[in-house]
Amino acid sequence: MVIKKITPRELEGRMKGKPFVLDVRAADKFAEYHLENSHNLHKTAIFEEKDSALASLPKDKEIIVTCTTGNSAAKCAAILADKNYNVTLLEGGITAWKEYLREKGGNEHE
Repeated sequence: MVIKKITPRELEGRMKGKPFVLDVRAADKFAEYHLENSHNLHKTAIFEEKDSALASLPKDKEIIVTCTTGNSAAKCAAILADKNYNVTLLEGGITAWKEYLREKGGNEHE
């Protein structure tokens, strides 16, 4: 199964529409930094396929999945896709997002 991907630049262009961004990092990392309006669900809940945790995710809209570098997010996206969620992977994760904002001369905390 091929998971759709989105670049930080493409995601920035869609942020005004408030996409559903799922951050699968640990709660402390999420608290330290996260994309605006993103939702946190630790990867373990997805790996273990906990129905109670997955029930909080929308089936009727795209879910953009991210983590620090994209590796864990890719695994989570594959699990969610198998469960018929509409998922897209943020290429390079939060690291790539911050780098993109720095390169364009913005603040990585936007």
